[in-house]
Amino acid sequence: MSPSLLAAALLAASPAAPADPALDGAVARARATLAARHGEVERPRIERGLTQMRSLWRPSDGDAAAFEAFAVANFVPGGAPLEELLHRCEEALEQIDGAVVEVNRALSRHAQLDIGPMVEVDRLLAAIDFGAHEVDDLFDAKIGFAALLNFPLTTLEERLARGESWSRQQWAGVRLAGRFARRVPAEVNQRIARAQAESDLYIADYNVFMHHVVAGDASRPVRLFPMGMRLLSHWNLRDQIKADYATGKQGLERQRAIQKVMERIVTQTIPAAVVNDPGVDWDPWANQVRPAPPGTVEGAAKGAARVDPAREPDTRYARILADFRAVRLADPWSPMAPTYVARKFDIEREIPEARAVALFREILDSPLVPRVAKVIEQRLGRKLEPFDVWYDGFRPRSRFKEADLDAMTRKRYPTVESFQRDVPAILERLGFSPEKARWLAERIAVDPARGSGHALGAARRGDKPHLRTRVGKDGMDYKGYNIDIHELGHNVEQVFSLYGVDSTLLQGVPNTAFTEALAFVFQGRDLEVLGLGGPDATERRLLALNDLWATFEIAGVALVDMGMWRWMYQHPEATPAELREATLGIARDVWNTHCAGIFGVRDVPLLAIYSHMVNSFLYLPDYPIGHLIAAQIEEQVRKAGRLGPEFERMATFGSVTPDLWMKHATGEPVSTRPLLRAAEQALAAMTQ
Repeated sequence: MSPSLLAAALLAASPAAPADPALDGAVARARATLAARHGEVERPRIERGLTQMRSLWRPSDGDAAAFEAFAVANFVPGGAPLEELLHRCEEALEQIDGAVVEVNRALSRHAQLDIGPMVEVDRLLAAIDFGAHEVDDLFDAKIGFAALLNFPLTTLEERLARGESWSRQQWAGVRLAGRFARRVPAEVNQRIARAQAESDLYIADYNVFMHHVVAGDASRPVRLFPMGMRLLSHWNLRDQIKADYATGKQGLERQRAIQKVMERIVTQTIPAAVVNDPGVDWDPWANQVRPAPPGTVEGAAKGAARVDPAREPDTRYARILADFRAVRLADPWSPMAPTYVARKFDIEREIPEARAVALFREILDSPLVPRVAKVIEQRLGRKLEPFDVWYDGFRPRSRFKEADLDAMTRKRYPTVESFQRDVPAILERLGFSPEKARWLAERIAVDPARGSGHALGAARRGDKPHLRTRVGKDGMDYKGYNIDIHELGHNVEQVFSLYGVDSTLLQGVPNTAFTEALAFVFQGRDLEVLGLGGPDATERRLLALNDLWATFEIAGVALVDMGMWRWMYQHPEATPAELREATLGIARDVWNTHCAGIFGVRDVPLLAIYSHMVNSFLYLPDYPIGHLIAAQIEEQVRKAGRLGPEFERMATFGSVTPDLWMKHATGEPVSTRPLLRAAEQALAAMTQ
């Protein structure tokens, strides 16, 4: 789309730009004045800037005379004056963004951190978004209009076609204008923040006490899991399936039990009394609940003579609908991307949805996947079962017992503070110089998480990204450690892409998939960090198979997430029950299309278990894209023979388009080829 066509489309689609002959006259007069003052060479910029500014001007911003006066006074010609304007905006926005992140982090501290019991006001504070009014304030102060008047709004097609020829300054200008492409009212942003906070709280406290997941009758219940094992859905449930490949026959029984638990969660047939209560025994096969007998209860159970067997009342799907209805309020204010799906792909990911689907299907339908499945069956000595979609036996840690790894990590990291102290040493073991490791560690803070571990970035130089970790009373178990190494990868990227980028208007990476990919690179070296050695040639081949299998699994999950969001847009008035049935149908269809032929079982709903579907708003497609990017990065790191310097070189390039970033990092655009090539070579070597 040409600049003039883009501007016309913006003007036609914007709810903030009603017909106003007086304002149109002001645009014409400002155009003539500016062209006479700055010459014909600036006319294209003048035309574009005035139309961009007009598309978001509201009556509350001033009358036609105010529009004309502002435009004439604030248009800046190219060259040094434009560079200075860009630099001033960069400085100011870094401070504003940084303040928003820091205040929001402080307000949500008691809700997100495990630093004592929550009180009711903590939920209210966590729901506040200090930046909800930021865009409004910047437009009210006319900063947004100054940016739109002087820097170009661009379509995804334009960025993909022309971005490679742009200078870093041009890219910074594009990112500056892009911040003001939408003028979403503050009350809408606050509604979105409230939905996010409520979904986060729902997920952060969704635990199942596994000692109370039993089989058999009440007189002789079979308990498969140790006392005190509390698993958060879905992360810990999935990771326990992975861990139990190293625990023999009992592990298989546990995996089958967890699969049934997952199915009950996604179908919402799980009894509400089971969630987060260690005083309830539950047989997930019969779906029966009863009070746990004395001597089996951990902590402060609710305690009751009988247990209400009623199922959870579609709360999972009610929360998803609340998320959808909140973000949909921004649709009318987003003329360049009028649905949340479009905003996620065209604005945030800058990868067209159709291209993402094509990449996922290249993996899901690859003839290499059934070959990998046969290798897994040979290694297991049995036919695959649906939970084997999370098979983890290719990884080197499968040669270690989970209990031994737990003992090692608990001894090394008995507290959050002990992990914080070890960050410089961890980074050295990952390949950073001692000086760089210390520099990075000084800019990363570690906190105790109430929910799952996660990384929270900073937005102002001088602030620190935060790593939130979940450490038990007896220390950090291996699953938590593995997550923390992943999250540390996010933090290191966040430090480099804030402190190392040449303009903070370009801070970050192209999209979430890239930070996930860089975090995967860290996570894949967790055993080396523990001093257990890196993979040999055989183990590297197995890791290539693991990467393909993991990408196959999460690509299916991503299609379910995308399908659910498309369905909600087609059925905006749906009830939670209707969404539940639709989501289960989508999950079963994806399974039947891409998995049933491999597993020999149809109509499995497991791909809908991910908690991200509830609290992360169409986040899941970032993971398979991240796996593809990680494979490309790993290939480049192997060629270079060093992780630390390559990681820094890549992470400091900034938030340009994905293919441009990847060409800088590896020489090629985003592709499935390195991942599939590594798996094919591994399979060939294993059959020789």
